[in-house]
Amino acid sequence: MGVRMQSAMAHAVAEIERTTGHHIDLDDPRQVPLDDVFAFKLIQESQTLGLFQLESPGQQDLLSRLQPRNPQDVIADISLFRPGPVAGGMPERYIAARHGGTPSYAHPDLEPVLADTYGVTIWHEQILETLSVMTGCDRALAEVARRALGDKGRLPRIKDWFHRQARARGYSETVREQVWKNIEAFGAYGFYRAHAVAFAVPALQSAWLKAHYPAFLLAGLLEHDPGMWPKRVLVSDARRRGVPILPVDINCSKAKHTVEKADGDQWGVRLALSEVHGISEDECARIEEGQPYGSLSDFWQRARPSRPVAERLAEIGALDSLHDGRLTRRDLLLQIAELHRASRTRSAGKGQLPLDTDAVGGAEPSGLPEMTGREALSAELSTLGIDVSRHLMEHHHRLLREIGATDAAHLAGLRAGQQVLVAGVRASTQTPPIASGRRIIFVTLEDGAGLVDLAFFEDSHPACAHTVFHSGLLLVRGTVQVRGTRRTVVGTMAWDLDEIAAARRDRGPEAALALLGADHPHPTPAQPQRTLANGTTGARLHPYADLQPAGSRSADLKKFGHRSPVSAG
Repeated sequence: MGVRMQSAMAHAVAEIERTTGHHIDLDDPRQVPLDDVFAFKLIQESQTLGLFQLESPGQQDLLSRLQPRNPQDVIADISLFRPGPVAGGMPERYIAARHGGTPSYAHPDLEPVLADTYGVTIWHEQILETLSVMTGCDRALAEVARRALGDKGRLPRIKDWFHRQARARGYSETVREQVWKNIEAFGAYGFYRAHAVAFAVPALQSAWLKAHYPAFLLAGLLEHDPGMWPKRVLVSDARRRGVPILPVDINCSKAKHTVEKADGDQWGVRLALSEVHGISEDECARIEEGQPYGSLSDFWQRARPSRPVAERLAEIGALDSLHDGRLTRRDLLLQIAELHRASRTRSAGKGQLPLDTDAVGGAEPSGLPEMTGREALSAELSTLGIDVSRHLMEHHHRLLREIGATDAAHLAGLRAGQQVLVAGVRASTQTPPIASGRRIIFVTLEDGAGLVDLAFFEDSHPACAHTVFHSGLLLVRGTVQVRGTRRTVVGTMAWDLDEIAAARRDRGPEAALALLGADHPHPTPAQPQRTLANGTTGARLHPYADLQPAGSRSADLKKFGHRSPVSAG
């Protein structure tokens, strides 16, 4: 499960050695301590995008409440974030005990089994030990019973066997029922401790790299795509951390993502040629082998790109350096068309001949205007899937200020129950089955300042669901809920942000405000029907919305997001 993450970290380490000459052995605790204070600061702050096993919205929530202080806490966190422990309510019990609460045990006999996890069952070994203590069976039979927990057909027989054997050993019905409830909830979805340790090691190694070598880790993540987040979200996260993102350039970019000095001594990530939509491995190799290029004609003749690839490179600015900015991108597109036409004409004769630059457009401007910022950004998104030159939301900042929207950075300071407008690029969407039978839509927006978690309950679906699933840019009205150090917005209305922006552009700010205020009902400040026994209002389900058995992740990330074959969270 961690192969691509291992590849990403290996790429990062290779880039560190290539650029600095410093060789890092991730498995050497003297070089990469697993209890590094800077890595744990990231984890405690839930700044875990790109980290193995720790990057999902649910994990970010769990980490914010658990506040891991050492590798053992991370091992426990990874183990708790599984369907079995979650179904049994283990995370809440563990967090309470970890922060000073009194551990509870169904029976004193179970204290030796559960003492190191504060009375909470989180590992397979503890299930085996519990079964052995309560029934007197050996560990081999306990393992047979544990495996049967995931089989609904065999579960009643295991339950009868457990109660019969435990009763014979003198355990009361109350104790048996309490213990069985935990065992049954745990089911077959959990970890052996060794499995969790094996996952925690690369998780902490990736945290160390992000804390000390963020640009290098990003290069590895972009190269091997090991996680659940779209690449543009990882790029935005790195940009917030001060990592320069260097655009594709045919004289600087390689086939793979690399790291180079950007401003002063700052390391930046140079995007790879392979990131260009439709480019082949052979084209990447030819472009890299022929660097540097002196002109468009030189590039066309020696790199021999296809016309669509050359046009995409021009549109995203990868050819800008060829003529020192004297030609606009539209000039370059015109000359590419002329070069293509000349190549076909000559090939139809006696074979390909060298092209005369002056005969095919030359280096003189044609008078065509430069692409606008919006056009350039659109080209980046369609060609790379990444907004490189500026964040996609920057075009909407004025509108968002006018309507009073709150960004992710300021959302953290709001209190529970406040009404809020939030906006961003839809980065993930999930509709997992919930035990109550209700369907809840969980969405994460990325707005340039950070991530915003949203939850849409069933009563909001008639007004929101279509927009949520069919829009890449969302504006959402909702109520703030507080959980640990994080905020979740319970959505009551959603709009396509592009439509609001179009109304403002065509009819002025009043038109945008009218769409928000006049045509849609205002959300109510309280949701009493959702109040649960633990005092929350239903968002207790949100942190584990992304938690499902392997292979059942559901996401609709059509426009700006993607579904990764293996989730690192």
